Amino acid sequence: MASHRPPKTILAIDIGGSNMKILVTGQTERRRAPTGRTFTPQRLIEVVAELAKDWEYEAISVGYPGPVGDHGPRSEAGNLGPGWVGFNFAAAFDKPVRIVNDAAMQALGCYEGGRMLFLGLGTGLGSALIADNVIIQLELGRVRGNRGRRLGRVLSDAGRKAAGNRLWRRAVARTVADLRSAFLADDVVIGGGNAKLFRDPPSGARLGNNLAAFRGGFRLWHIDDVPTHDGTEEPPPSPDAHESRSEWRLI
Repeated sequence: MASHRPPKTILAIDIGGSNMKILVTGQTERRRAPTGRTFTPQRLIEVVAELAKDWEYEAISVGYPGPVGDHGPRSEAGNLGPGWVGFNFAAAFDKPVRIVNDAAMQALGCYEGGRMLFLGLGTGLGSALIADNVIIQLELGRVRGNRGRRLGRVLSDAGRKAAGNRLWRRAVARTVADLRSAFLADDVVIGGGNAKLFRDPPSGARLGNNLAAFRGGFRLWHIDDVPTHDGTEEPPPSPDAHESRSEWRLI
């Protein structure tokens, strides 16, 4: 695919610890399948082939629930099966692929300007910051909050079930206030599967749209410095600064 033309049709894949969802350009109904600790990248290929068998698309965006670098996942996802690091997604899909952290992909889909902090509440805690058209993957789940407990444990789905919805929502509200101040955020967005448990968002935050991850996946192909995996074993090519179409950066 020519580097100067973004694909017209994109399949966006949002992988979570409990389920994965897909959507292709031009469609409005998501398709999904369960994931879990036996869900490997090879299983992903099989499931996507079945779910998207009647869809046409030129390229693929993948939101992965863990740290991502230029060569794809940098560590195994604790809530999924093994084999993600080093897997050749483009060769397996036989399509060019762009892979980012799932929270970064959702954040990109929610972004409306300014300095925005994204918190994804699901099986774990996903997080990303967008400021001045720079997308920064974060690991705020590693930060210790009240009583020294890590935010990833407190705000996770397991933490919610242990504390109950009322206390869990209080913990989310407290975290939103603290992190909004810490990051000087103009905007805090709450997304992920458990965002639906809020009738009204905490003060200083708004709820993300349930299609945000897919919008982010579509937008990903209009950002020049995101590595494109083409199925070869060579490192993804670095974009040519002289051919840049946008001022976005992913770091």
